[in-house]
Amino acid sequence: MLRKCSMGFGGVAMTALSAQANSLGVSGRPSALDNPLAPKAPHFPARAKNVIFLYMDGGPSQVDTFDYKPALEKYNGQDPRTAIGNLAPTQFDNIGKVLKNQWEFKQRGDSGTWVSDLFPFIAEKEVVDELAIVKSMTSKFSEHTSANYFLHTGNGLQGRPSMGAWMGYGLGTENEDLPGFVVLNGGQIPPGGLDCFGSGFLPAAYQGSIFLPKDQPIANVKPTEKNPKLQRNKLDVLNKLDGESLSQDFGNDPQVEAAIQNYETAFRMQSAVPDLMDLSGEGDAVKEMYGLNADYPQTKTFGLQCLLARRLVERGVRFIELTCPGGNGDRWDQHGGLIDGHGKNCKTVDQPIAALIKDLKRTGLLDSTLVVWGGEFGRTPFAQGSNGRDHNPFGFTMWMAGGGVKGGVNVGRTDDFGYRAVENRYEIHDLHATMLHLLGVEHTKSTYRFSGRDMRLTDVHGHLMKEILA
Repeated sequence: MLRKCSMGFGGVAMTALSAQANSLGVSGRPSALDNPLAPKAPHFPARAKNVIFLYMDGGPSQVDTFDYKPALEKYNGQDPRTAIGNLAPTQFDNIGKVLKNQWEFKQRGDSGTWVSDLFPFIAEKEVVDELAIVKSMTSKFSEHTSANYFLHTGNGLQGRPSMGAWMGYGLGTENEDLPGFVVLNGGQIPPGGLDCFGSGFLPAAYQGSIFLPKDQPIANVKPTEKNPKLQRNKLDVLNKLDGESLSQDFGNDPQVEAAIQNYETAFRMQSAVPDLMDLSGEGDAVKEMYGLNADYPQTKTFGLQCLLARRLVERGVRFIELTCPGGNGDRWDQHGGLIDGHGKNCKTVDQPIAALIKDLKRTGLLDSTLVVWGGEFGRTPFAQGSNGRDHNPFGFTMWMAGGGVKGGVNVGRTDDFGYRAVENRYEIHDLHATMLHLLGVEHTKSTYRFSGRDMRLTDVHGHLMKEILA
């Protein structure tokens, strides 16, 4: 209405005010009408420049991986209502007996960190002593879809920007030929779907770009024209039309601007992606270390993902997320068959993750790369049926390494059964605040005006995990 009345002068004024609010408001971030992916200065000196999120889809069992609980052995087979006490309703309301740790635990490295035999590679001294293990994470949701949205976006409802999108919005990217937020899809998109990686109300340029599994073209950037000049001419026509649309709307349509940016990025990716995928310069020892020659197919898949993550960091991509490969059954979600399912998943990720930590150290990138490991919640210390574990959002484990994190520390504590966080209780908002802090972003100041409110990744919550900061 403002555009069409009085020759549009009202619309011009409104556009100017809106652009000014976006550019100079409380966010302190540049307008999306500039190049949205251009590098932006952090609020304060950053410890990390890039993030690799190793997403363990489904919820690993904390009491079988990193949270050793001898009491489970003592009370194994007993009624958890008597042994543990008051229990919250579980996802499937199928409460069996107390179930002991299914793998042997040992103290590893100079730090003496307890790690189960599930992770022989991560348990090596040069890896485990780099980890800051947080044993007191909590979630507000016990169902996969809402918990995934909460983990990825800080909100249990669909449609909010993913943390990777927020980090791109706050800092941009250092490589204009690749997206700022890349998802290396091993074969399983998590419950909640692609909205786990979406840009929500942020401009579309910040959404995650899905790179496909190794047996498919990694990205849909194959030229549709054999003649590069013809393709460039067609792209120029599209940009011209989009530019005219921006002009007609007085230059205030971030979605059109994002479309122009995405077309250009896709064009440049046609040369950047083949270079990314060319592993001929990687030595045989590096490929062997990542498990690219392993007998187990899923190890090869995740090994390639981890190697590509390192190569993406080298190329300046801001946020890289890895998802679980297919072929292992129901991800880490073992409501039954715990030993088989968790065993296969650990066989998939253990060697590649250890290789990634070692390789980042070898190349000098670990100091500036934040590596985060974990799922949307943990699992119960009592059985579902006889040989599974149900969802447990009340106390679970995640770990971080690199980029400003203090290695070889264990933070927080669950009760004697690994059921509820009882010391240094942290929630997902605290994780997000800490990740942003390590990137030099003050989480309370990284905001975007939407629907009459200054929105942020941490909503009105979030405290730093100071115990893990180096």
